[in-house]
Amino acid sequence: MTTPGTARERAKAERTDAILSATAELFAARGYPGVSLEEIGAAVGVSGPAVYRHFAGKQALLGALLIGVSERLVAGGLDVSSAAASPRERMEALIAFHVRFALGNAEVIRVQDRDIAYLTDEARADVRRLQRAYIELWIDALAALIDEDRDSLRLRVQACFGLLNSTPHSTSAALRARVDTAHVLSGMALAALLAQG
Repeated sequence: MTTPGTARERAKAERTDAILSATAELFAARGYPGVSLEEIGAAVGVSGPAVYRHFAGKQALLGALLIGVSERLVAGGLDVSSAAASPRERMEALIAFHVRFALGNAEVIRVQDRDIAYLTDEARADVRRLQRAYIELWIDALAALIDEDRDSLRLRVQACFGLLNSTPHSTSAALRARVDTAHVLSGMALAALLAQG
């Protein structure tokens, strides 16, 4: 993401980020149908109609939220993968990256799990395409460690995501914030990925 140049552009980018953050919190708490644009605007100190200066509507907000997080996952996964010195380090880096994501983005995971059906067909296709790219990145990393066909590797990766992405549903915010939680999840994820068939 590029840093906006002028003060006005920076202010608009900050307001857009604040709207997306409020959207994630409100949708996570009450679901997409249970939140109005007026409530989202009020959460960031603007009127509901003012939200339209940033997004075409509530469905566009949901799309921006879920496509944006999917893009960040793919970009972050590529970054940590390319920096790793060995296949094992690559897998461990991807796990650590996703654990940080799962622990730090509980609201977005809840929204993704529950509200993806409210996306437009085009936005849903974009999210699915990005998810497939992220999964393939993990499969490629795992293929360097385990000699199995891609379907078997995909099973392992998706099971690992199930484990990590269940954290927002099964743990308190206090537990997610503890350092040892990340270590436990990372160890469990690696053990699940490399488990004997």
